[in-house]
Amino acid sequence: MLLGVMALGFHPAHADSPPLVVFKNHRFVPATLNVPAGRRFKLHVMNSDSTADEFESTDLNREILVPPGSTITVFLGPLDPGSYKFFGDFHQDTAQGEMVAK
Repeated sequence: MLLGVMALGFHPAHADSPPLVVFKNHRFVPATLNVPAGRRFKLHVMNSDSTADEFESTDLNREILVPPGSTITVFLGPLDPGSYKFFGDFHQDTAQGEMVAK
């Protein structure tokens, strides 16, 4: 039965789910994300705050506005194994995060 399900292309929901980071109270939740090294992937960035912020990373060469109540998709990779910093440009004192590519 398992082989039949696999032949139909069934994959667990979490296997293909893009990582998600949320602006919440001008911070990132979670502050650290594990992401795949060596391949392209999508990252969802949700802003649950009542003001806009900007997902920014000099390490990743990205700068994208995230309006309040919105979710954006950022296409990244392939990344070498290592750590990549990102921040909320409008609240740099609190909105700090890190991706760890493994």
